[in-house]
Amino acid sequence: MTSLNSHGIRFAFGTLTVLPVRVTRWDRATARSGMLCAPLAGLVVGLLAAVLGSLSLLAGSGPLLAAVASVAVPAALTRGLHLDGLADTADGLGSGKPAEDALRIMKQSDIGPFGVITLLLVLLAQVAVLFELYGEGWSHGALGTVVSAVAARLALTLASRQGVPAARPEGLGATVAGTVPAGWALLTGAVVVALCAAAGALFGALGALHHGLAVLGALAAAELLLRHCVRRFGGVTGDVFGGVEETAATAALVVLALGA
Repeated sequence: MTSLNSHGIRFAFGTLTVLPVRVTRWDRATARSGMLCAPLAGLVVGLLAAVLGSLSLLAGSGPLLAAVASVAVPAALTRGLHLDGLADTADGLGSGKPAEDALRIMKQSDIGPFGVITLLLVLLAQVAVLFELYGEGWSHGALGTVVSAVAARLALTLASRQGVPAARPEGLGATVAGTVPAGWALLTGAVVVALCAAAGALFGALGALHHGLAVLGALAAAELLLRHCVRRFGGVTGDVFGGVEETAATAALVVLALGA
């Protein structure tokens, strides 16, 4: 079990980030452990993004540049993989074509108009919210950055639960789809929500409630997209996972903005 956990952490960081971690096992058991460790990868990404944003703000850059810095770090640490998945998913859904044709569109290397518009709006929303949060102080911006990153990767854990099929027989989606027992996914979700709420308690009882609700809102938005994609495509793909992750990150930030 210890060995599997070690391989799972490698799988999580090796597939969800560009950090120099070598994936030494590639099977469904490792994928299950890796997807359960996905929030840990989100924590590291979020902390790095929060550090850059906070240092930028403390250096006198202003909240807008700090927000841009915090949004840029996760994109850089994934080589834009999740953003690309979001764009491809938007193109597939926006095409209105049958599942087979939509999946073919998603595999193409170019990005269509639906993908471009979706990327633009999502990135603008993320920067806009973090601009508000950093405007309240570096600690608000930093915690919002971390919570959104963790919630985004937690959404991947839940999207990998048993009962969610893969749309294709190959690719990352097929490797991780249906690997996580539903009970384990829910337990991981409960722990992450509780920890994020505890972190929000730094700003009082309302802060704890607010940050806990931000994670729940992120998971709700991600679940809506996931179910729609399963209906349209017959299952999930690596692109869908990217879309789910970015949707959850944005939704978490939007909830934080609504209660600011």
